[in-house]
Amino acid sequence: MFKVKKLVTGPLQVNTYILGETESKEAIVIDPGGNAGGVIQVLEQQDWTLKLIVLTHGHGDHIGAVAELQDRTGVSMAIHEEDAAMLTDSKRNFTSMMGTGIEVTPDGTLEDGDEILLGDKSVLVISTPGHTQGGICLKADNLLFTGDTLFMMSIGRTDLEGGNHRQLIRSIKDRLMIFEDDVVVYPGHGPESKIGEERTKNPYL
Repeated sequence: MFKVKKLVTGPLQVNTYILGETESKEAIVIDPGGNAGGVIQVLEQQDWTLKLIVLTHGHGDHIGAVAELQDRTGVSMAIHEEDAAMLTDSKRNFTSMMGTGIEVTPDGTLEDGDEILLGDKSVLVISTPGHTQGGICLKADNLLFTGDTLFMMSIGRTDLEGGNHRQLIRSIKDRLMIFEDDVVVYPGHGPESKIGEERTKNPYL
């Protein structure tokens, strides 16, 4: 069984998710935008072992706590291969503009269809380019982590490097709207939603 803990982190209020599998007590951290100490505290409170840091895309507001988490836990970090180069260039990931100048190197890359195992349960990697070319979503049972692809009643911006509005809409419709109405959407910013609500009420779709 999966369990989700959320922390709102960093100056741009990124939703950082700690996704744990309750039987194996293995977990991943999704988009650690900041507050590494808070993430560690959640892991300790839940008695979870961190297995991997996963980034839904390469923008700087989602990566602020990566280095500290790696230092403190020794775990690897992975991102889609199309966004990997953004992480090593503070101008491309926009942290130079944010005044932090973060540059980190991924330990591995992800592709569409990859599965991240937590115990005997799997987290599916879904390629959803449009916000960036390497944008991904993650599906764990009826939980869907959408990064900056899909928000409650909104979608990700497409005016930055790698953005493509038509491509983003196609990704959402072809890759996410195929899921059942009760699938819970956990976005990179803002409140949770459900696929059924977005399918029928999201003005961008």
